[in-house]
Amino acid sequence: MTVEQKLAILADAAKYDASCASSGAPRAGNGKGLGHSTGIGICHSYTPDGRCVSLLKILLTNYCTYDCVFCVNRVSSDIRRARFTPAEVIGLTLDFYKRNYIEGLFLSSGIVQSPDYTMEQLIAVARGLREEHAFGGYIHLKAIPGASAALLDQAGTYADRMSANMELPTQQDLVQLAPDKRVGTIEGAMGQIHGRKQELDEDRPRHRATPKFVPAGQSTQMIVGATPSSDRQILETARHLYGRYRLRRIYYSGFSPFPLGDARLPQRPAPLVREHRLYQADWLMRYYGFDARELTTEGEPNLRLDRDPKLTWAEANEDFFPVDVNTASRELLLRVPGIGYRNAERIVSIRRYHRLSYADLTKLHVRMKLAERFVTATDHIPGVRWREDRTEMPSRRGPKPISKPVQMGLFEAGDPAVSAMSGEL
Repeated sequence: MTVEQKLAILADAAKYDASCASSGAPRAGNGKGLGHSTGIGICHSYTPDGRCVSLLKILLTNYCTYDCVFCVNRVSSDIRRARFTPAEVIGLTLDFYKRNYIEGLFLSSGIVQSPDYTMEQLIAVARGLREEHAFGGYIHLKAIPGASAALLDQAGTYADRMSANMELPTQQDLVQLAPDKRVGTIEGAMGQIHGRKQELDEDRPRHRATPKFVPAGQSTQMIVGATPSSDRQILETARHLYGRYRLRRIYYSGFSPFPLGDARLPQRPAPLVREHRLYQADWLMRYYGFDARELTTEGEPNLRLDRDPKLTWAEANEDFFPVDVNTASRELLLRVPGIGYRNAERIVSIRRYHRLSYADLTKLHVRMKLAERFVTATDHIPGVRWREDRTEMPSRRGPKPISKPVQMGLFEAGDPAVSAMSGEL
């Protein structure tokens, strides 16, 4: 085959691996070669939502000795096979980079001969780019579970990020659909990368010459919907991986049926909204202080598809609310539907100088349609309608703002609308 024919096959085969976003990997140009990488994404190209998409995303080969039922590249699959040499991948990366098509490389592979041999081939590509061509762009290498610790350590010195895919959330799922894989082997690769990174990060303040090791950390991927595993099981596995191996991110990929698939696989794709809800729940665990056990229950182990998981939790824990935006801690504010991570920071900062009202929260673009049921402010209490002294109300959606609470008279005969004698407001 020509290189172009191989590229058509192996680029298409790589589309099922979602764990290829890049962030947090600063790598300055050395003045000898080409390329550099910033701390937010690869080089200097970003999409509006913060993701970088200019990666050359390919497999070294789509041949694999494993027979994972959910994988189109499994050994028993009747598909067209191809394989790059390390020199061909290096040439493609440099050519595409010089033409401004890409600014980084995501390289994975099927298992050829053995995990060690496959890892050596991936390392050969990264070593050639870094040492022979002084390439300073972003490189994401797939960590092959079962490869030796020495090879994983070597790969980490060249790669900005590595990923060993968990694929399925439980060992039982792997036994059913991926008999050649073991949770212990996959976590062993994660543990080796995490341990080596910790060692070098601790040494770097004392020894400035300490090399960088996967500065963008490691990630993994879990397939959703290929087995009956619930969202609760998936989130429990995610909680374990984040806590033990300090993963930068877990990607959730909805299963999509393919032609001539195994009878053990579902015939319908997983709903995309389920994948979306899992990402929302994952974000709540990573940045909002939620625990995986709070987002689902034994009775309802799956996230609601019609409701944001944060709102679902709030409605199930009404005794937690309302939260006073002028006194509540940042951790409490983060649990309020409609208040995001940045707005919680802004509220804590602004209230040092003055107390916040309903209008102030609106100006901060807090989603008050969601939040007004769960917060109190200087002029807002959920479910209470105050008497308005102003003759004109500002035009806006939602409940009317409060100008000033009115104290009811207990004995004096005044306005019956505000007197306790009448027994009503």
